[in-house]
Order: sequence, then C-alpha cells, then structure tokens
Amino acid sequence: MNLQPVNNHRPDRNYIPPGFKNAINDDETSEEYFLNMGPQHPSTHGVLRLVVKLNGENVLEVVPHLGYVHRSVEKVAENQTYLQNIHLTDRLDYLSSHINNLGYCLAIEQALDIGVPERGEYIRVMVSELQRIQSHLLWWGVSGMDLGAVTTFLYGFKEREIITDIFEELCGARLTMNFFRPGGSFADVPNTFIPRVRDVIKRMHLALDEYKILLTDNIIFRERTRAIGILSREKALSYGCSGAVLRASGVSYDVRRNDPYSIYDRFDFEVPTGTVGGCFDRYQLKMEEMAQSVRILEQAVETFPNGPYRSREMPAYKLPRGIYYSQVETARGLLGTYIVAEGGPKPYRVKFRSPCFSNLSALNEMAAGHKIADLVTILATLDFVVPEIDR
Repeated sequence: MNLQPVNNHRPDRNYIPPGFKNAINDDETSEEYFLNMGPQHPSTHGVLRLVVKLNGENVLEVVPHLGYVHRSVEKVAENQTYLQNIHLTDRLDYLSSHINNLGYCLAIEQALDIGVPERGEYIRVMVSELQRIQSHLLWWGVSGMDLGAVTTFLYGFKEREIITDIFEELCGARLTMNFFRPGGSFADVPNTFIPRVRDVIKRMHLALDEYKILLTDNIIFRERTRAIGILSREKALSYGCSGAVLRASGVSYDVRRNDPYSIYDRFDFEVPTGTVGGCFDRYQLKMEEMAQSVRILEQAVETFPNGPYRSREMPAYKLPRGIYYSQVETARGLLGTYIVAEGGPKPYRVKFRSPCFSNLSALNEMAAGHKIADLVTILATLDFVVPEIDR
C-alpha cells in the first residue's frame, strides 16, 4: 500500500485527486488522506488501482482506476475473421472462457440461422455449468484467503482441479479454454466425459457440506461479512448490476431463466435471491449457485443423447449486413455480445457488455462508511475479473 498525504509538507485542503467529488474537510483534527490500493496488491484480485479517500481507517470514497491490462480486444476483433474472434472472448473473463465463447457463437448463429444438434446443446449446457462451478470454487477459496482463512484456498482447489482436468481433456487448455463453435463445438466429448461429470457431482455434494462447516458457519467470517457492503435493490438496478450482485439485492434475474438460451428451459433449477444485498448475501448466493449447477448436471447426465455434436460446418463465415446481439449468464453475470456486420468475413464493430464493469461501478456505493478491511471483503464478494473490465 502506498500512503499519500494530501501534501507532504503543508496540506493543501483544496487538492482533490481526479474523479473525487468532495473536497477535503477543513477540520484541522481530521485525519483524511488518500491511499492507493493497487495496481499491484493482493486484495485487488487483478491489476486494478483503487484510490481510497480515508479518514483514519474509515472509507469516505473509492474511485477505481482501470486500464492496466487493456488489450484492445474489441478493436482487434475488427481485423480478424468471425471464427478467429472466438479465441478473443476467452481472454476477457478467463474464468468463464467457455461461456464467453458460447455468447459469441450465439450471435453468429443468430445472424446465419445456424441450428445446433441436441447432443451439441447438452454439451454446451454441461460444459457451461462445469465452468460456473470451477469459477465459483476459485472465488470461494480466494475470498476466504482474503479474510485470513488460507485453508479455504487449498480446499477449493481440490474439486476445481478435477473439473480443470475435464476441460484439459476436451480442448487441451486449462485457463483460456476454447471449445465451442457456431453450430456446436469443434469436437465431440470423449467417452470418459459422462463418468467424469458423475464423479464431479458426487464430490461436489460432499464438498459443499464441507465448505459450510469450514467457512460459511465460521463465526469470524460471518462477523466480517454480515451487514457489510449493502447495495439496495434500487441502486443495484440503477448501476446495471447483474449476477449474484443483483440477485443478492432482491432482484430475481438470471438470463438462463428469464431469457433462456441453448436448452436451459428444459432443466429444473432455482434462481436463489437475497434480501439484504450485503457481502454475506452475495456469498450465500454463489454457494447456492454451485448447488444449482450440480442439479442441472444431474439432470443432463441422465438424459445425455447420442447423435451429432455439431451442425454443418461452413467454409467461411460472412454475416449478412445488420446488427446482432446475444447474452449469456456467466459466473459473474450478464455478458452481452454486440456485432455490427457489413456482409464481409470480418465484423465492422464488436462490443461486449461486461458484467464486471457494471458491478464494479457500484463499489463506492457499497464501501463508503466502512473500514479498509471491509473494503477488502466487499472486493472479494464482487468477484470481478479485471481483463473483462478493461477489454
């Protein structure tokens, strides 16, 4: 952490860093100063800089500064073919790579009116839900570690590695994974896929009970998260929040249920919703989301069909002139893909609607009035991935 007084010698009470609304208090007894949290700091979950205005340990205001991992993904997409652009999406939120791929493929399928075989749809749903669990397991382990419970990081990776091994067998990658294509996926799943998914289901039932004992019911953890970082329903909607951040504030919205894509409308699952909108609500929602993902997987393995995994493959993808949009529910919320096509092999414009960007925008609303340590707790429950914010 880099502590910065307002001025090293004679305090200039009129100086305000860029982005701040309020001037420094003229009260000579105040202890107001600015603290740079990041861009390289373990509590920021990535290369993010937070300029925090403090009075002692009390947070008065937080202004995020972005752009440290900006890679011009949306601009690069204008100079690559539609098929080449799929690989860019798994580098946005690298913990939801498969779901990002799916969102982009859905926009292409909409433009070209490409169908997906039933087996291909089942593969998409199962891989997406495995990805959701894998992402949440990393979040759970890191969140506990942020609050001092280092053991959770080790426990969370036990089951996460099993899912990562499945993905490695599918596509050869363990992080920026690339598997889906317009019309299905680039390959069929191996014979070991269903047995390995059954093993994940069995292990997750036991693991979720274990996690409850280890962290959820821990009195210190509860004291650190309850009534912390509360975001009202109205504020969550006004900031455009989605995912667990929105649902924790009492808004029952999940793209899989409210605007179903693929074959999600065939599966029976619940959309957990909170009431308070605090850190503990967001935590509980994500834990319940893992249980619901397991529930979807249980239904899918019992009805997994035979047949082709992909519809006809096209030699070249040239989208008709027009505007196309798709949206999916990633591990962090609503990811929108917006494509402007001119009829050629490359898009005129590609724009991604990032759930992490909207969720992070509400940080000051949640953190103001809390302590520095509470800011770390709030950051953990927001569960954002910085490259998706920067794009």
